[in-house]
Amino acid sequence: MKVIVVKNYEEASQKACEIMLDIVKSNPQANLGLATGSTPVRMYELMREDHKKNGTSYKDIKTFNLDEYFGLDQSHPQSYHYFMCHNLFNELDINMENVHVPKGQGNIDEECESYNKLLKENPIDIQLLGIGSNGHIGFNEPGTPFDSVTHKVDLKQSTIEDNARLFFDGKIEDVPTQAVSMGIANIMAAKKVLLIACGEGKAKAVYGMAEAPKTIDLPASALQDHLDCILIADEAAASLLKNK
Repeated sequence: MKVIVVKNYEEASQKACEIMLDIVKSNPQANLGLATGSTPVRMYELMREDHKKNGTSYKDIKTFNLDEYFGLDQSHPQSYHYFMCHNLFNELDINMENVHVPKGQGNIDEECESYNKLLKENPIDIQLLGIGSNGHIGFNEPGTPFDSVTHKVDLKQSTIEDNARLFFDGKIEDVPTQAVSMGIANIMAAKKVLLIACGEGKAKAVYGMAEAPKTIDLPASALQDHLDCILIADEAAASLLKNK
């Protein structure tokens, strides 16, 4: 695992954007694995700015998102499909037929099977990740087997309550109780993995991911076995690392 320590979130975003753009420019038909959440927002903004300024094209790029709430239509403002359009796709020249986010409606088991098939047919060139304070990646919470593939996730009550407070105006009844997520084996199958971690709240997870023994109790620790994994951490998130 290559560890890059930067000063702050802005520098982490700039470095991550540089790595992502290198893939896009060197392979205009690349398959990008993308993530949602607050961590990649600035990186996506920089990608939009680069497209506008330098004309970097995404017309033949395919994208595959990590996860999606189950029970939300793609147009719902809290869906991850909506998030990706709002934060990235709407200002790129990408063909929306090449954009893949797990479907949040229909038969959840069939969607998991369909997404696994899609990922097998389209090997990911670079998979972007954030990390939860408990070491989760995607919706793969502690205890998720390392050999898991795209699967149904029953959201924990604490997650539902947090999401109600943060994203659903406190209306717990509006929060989906399930999600579809790439499994850890899907993530490990990517040719390159790029994980961004910022803030003191991520320090224990970053240490566990990079330097503590591998364990399913900290899902991101599986990445210790990846042949091309880059961790970009700001000084606060990297504060517990011994080898940096």
